[in-house]
Amino acid sequence: MNDHRLALADVFRKHETDFLTVWGSVLSPPQKQALRDIRDCRTAALGGHVEEYDCGHRVILYNSCRSRSCPKCQAPARANWLAEREKELLPVPYFHVVFTLPQQIGRLALQNPRPIYSILFRAVSETLLTIAADPKRLGAAIGFLAVLHTWGQNLHLNPHS
Repeated sequence: MNDHRLALADVFRKHETDFLTVWGSVLSPPQKQALRDIRDCRTAALGGHVEEYDCGHRVILYNSCRSRSCPKCQAPARANWLAEREKELLPVPYFHVVFTLPQQIGRLALQNPRPIYSILFRAVSETLLTIAADPKRLGAAIGFLAVLHTWGQNLHLNPHS
């Protein structure tokens, strides 16, 4: 029986060449490095060592990439961070609102991320504050947290906040 669960690294290894053929020219060097880190994490590419137990059983343990972009390396840190943030939540209703860039602008953002995403976050901020302050709506000053997501679940470009 195969206990291997499909991981992002498996997708990267299988489709890296095709992906880079289409998107390689617009990826930044840090984005390309993140792809390589995730692809190689806990494989022979990064080296490793053999753990030998008293019973004679041996296990090969490969080194991790330690990249902040790697889901394997950051899963425990993310879980701890989320648990700490949950303790800080106020006992009030929360809402999830998504603002998505049009496809044409999303492509521009690949080559001009700082100005495009600055405009997106400014528009998100102004929209939420204006609508919430309207007495016909909520009539309140709100707080919010905005997070940038650049890819959708299908791994297609989909910048949204």
